[in-house]
Amino acid sequence: MLTHRHIEVFRALMVTGSTTRAAEMLYTSQPTISRELARMEQVVGFALFERSHGRLRPTMAALTLFDDVRLAYVGLERVAATAARLREFRDGQLSVIALPAFSHAILPGACRRFHDAHAGVSVSIATQESPVLEEWLTAQRHDLGLTEHDVAPAGTVLTPLLEVDEVCVLPDGHPLLAQRAIDLADLADRPFVSLSLNDPYRILIDEAFAQLGVAPRSVVETPSAVSVCAFVRQGLGAAIVNPLTALDFVGRDLHVRPLTRSFPYRVSVIVPEHRPKNLLVDAFADALRAEAKTIRRRLAALPA
Repeated sequence: MLTHRHIEVFRALMVTGSTTRAAEMLYTSQPTISRELARMEQVVGFALFERSHGRLRPTMAALTLFDDVRLAYVGLERVAATAARLREFRDGQLSVIALPAFSHAILPGACRRFHDAHAGVSVSIATQESPVLEEWLTAQRHDLGLTEHDVAPAGTVLTPLLEVDEVCVLPDGHPLLAQRAIDLADLADRPFVSLSLNDPYRILIDEAFAQLGVAPRSVVETPSAVSVCAFVRQGLGAAIVNPLTALDFVGRDLHVRPLTRSFPYRVSVIVPEHRPKNLLVDAFADALRAEAKTIRRRLAALPA
């Protein structure tokens, strides 16, 4: 029966034209090449080469056989090249799902870092609100997810990525810009842009105001931190939002101040447990961690 070694020796002989150079190509000895050739000819039942003055001349049968061998090696080389691209992250696809806010904030920077190292990889980003986002990750529909939750949905593994405090955002000319930090009492009776009533951070903030016995004057309610910042930038009032979105707007007629009270804002990475392992997930998680470090540094550098 023909073996892979037979084919390997035959190809080397066809390419080099001599047993000596074939031996060099395969890092073996000339007697070994001659022995394997004799065995192959015995297996196939016909001569593959004519011996003439120390050189090998392929027979017509050998030329015909080499056509198939060449095609087989092209296929193997293609497989090897694809494997190398995957191993070196020069090719592939990654599917990410995240809350809409992250598509404006942490994901662009992380994707730039990831693309710098793996330019041949395509990243597909879908956005979805909770709890549908977590349901889709439980259903193993994406390679990686970003959420504000700190409890892993069923069938997933959750890793904390970032914890920073919510911040106060103020428009140009606001009187509270004179302060280095904003107390909730400072916002009493002042125009205020709020998140929607069912937003979990809105609920926490309203409870904190209620405990102090004060309340801002709500002028606009809107469902996303991006739109909150857009309204603040128009001068409609102050707001309390997550720092990722605030950093994305800072310097564009919008200013950021820390709060004297802590409202922790958490970002977590979720990876499905039962989806086929994508080698790119760890590389993308590294890019997210690097971007999270940059966000912490930018927050620390904000003017006080």
